[in-house]
Amino acid sequence: MKVLIVGGTGMIGGHLALHLQNKGHEVAVAGRHAPGAESPLAKLPFIQCDYIASDLEPGAAASFDAMVFAAGNDIRHLPPDTAPDGYWQRANTEAIPRFIQAARDAGLGQVVCVGSFYPQAAPDIAERDAYARSRMLADEAARALASDTFHVCSVNAPFVVGTVPGMGVPMFKAYTDYALGRMSPMPEFAPPGGVNFISVSSLSEAIEGALLRGENGKAYLVGDENLSFADFFGAFFQAAGREAPPVQDEEHPMLPDAAILWGRGNNLFYEPDPTECGLLGYRRGDIRRTINEIVAQYRE
Repeated sequence: MKVLIVGGTGMIGGHLALHLQNKGHEVAVAGRHAPGAESPLAKLPFIQCDYIASDLEPGAAASFDAMVFAAGNDIRHLPPDTAPDGYWQRANTEAIPRFIQAARDAGLGQVVCVGSFYPQAAPDIAERDAYARSRMLADEAARALASDTFHVCSVNAPFVVGTVPGMGVPMFKAYTDYALGRMSPMPEFAPPGGVNFISVSSLSEAIEGALLRGENGKAYLVGDENLSFADFFGAFFQAAGREAPPVQDEEHPMLPDAAILWGRGNNLFYEPDPTECGLLGYRRGDIRRTINEIVAQYRE
């Protein structure tokens, strides 16, 4: 299969690109900036585009069998001094389905959208939070484009943990430095509560499964392990050879309250549908292995 990955220079899209290439697919990546020369992604064809501007050349889209859209915006992308509600409306609710519709109109036949778990795992959050609502509306509008000639499904993921060869992921480098004691005088603790996590390896396998076997118009809620933040931070500290930090009920500089939409001290746990796990064919129980891999990459 010839696949274009929009957002293919980020962690999720970059890992997926290498995964699909290793599985024998013909892969190209698209994004605002080309991958670094030190990354294996630099050897793949690159198409420069900005999905918010919807500037992908029609001929480029039509030359692929399928597209994976892995470029939605989250709180890390919110520009300073920007009203969040309006930004999420423009960057997600409007721009994502507009971009996918343009690809459809150009002649592309299949899209898998990588989205957020909130609308399926905690729909009440989408009712009260503008970011979660924007991801829900974008996903619904994209899948509404499905037809007999245009196959669309989505893979909606929780917190994603991972690394890509040759690519620096600032968030996980920071977690590693924190676990190694390199961020003093930042206090060492874990906030209360927890959430479902999935490794980027599991997610890449799930996306490939959706490309090959996904049902048209379907939204798949994927996930792996329900972990407390104490267990999550503890796994980084243990991989670094240190004792897990204590739990402390205050906002964490590495995991601000703005990222915990269900509320600090609460859990957002769920179990993905076992039939869908089997259909998509992704691994489970992969978080600790992945954290060990992250710490090994960024230790030096």
